[in-house]
Amino acid sequence: MERTLLAAQGYLELGLPQEALAELDSLVTHDQERAVILHFRLFLLMRAHRWSEGVEVCDRLRRLWPDDTAGFIHGAFCLHELGRTADAKAVLLAGPASLAHEATYFYNLACYDTVLDNFDEATALLNASFEIDEKFRDFAKADPDLKPLHETL
Repeated sequence: MERTLLAAQGYLELGLPQEALAELDSLVTHDQERAVILHFRLFLLMRAHRWSEGVEVCDRLRRLWPDDTAGFIHGAFCLHELGRTADAKAVLLAGPASLAHEATYFYNLACYDTVLDNFDEATALLNASFEIDEKFRDFAKADPDLKPLHETL
């Protein structure tokens, strides 16, 4: 498995994401279910904007590794990119308690609430993300999802 993962990383560094995915596909099923492999596959799919496949990988991550926040954060993002923002919010809200320590959790919820026209909730969530990590304030100023709130930032 380690050789395959290194080969996949090498293909990615060469700008060959399809070949990287092919390497991951060559693994036996048991190894494909490992968190590190699922994370790498998800990274490749999201980079290629293959949101539906990303949702599927995140579903597997959440099923196999329910305490792994990536399945929730990235799964919600993929759903949002597919125009399923209400579903994205529901996925995040169903995540483990450890998400409450991640600025990305609050930031993404704020984006989803803004898109859903819940501006007061979005503002409170943005402030929670800023309290955890101030750099999210700069992200927010340029985020198209948050455009209705840009004047208040």
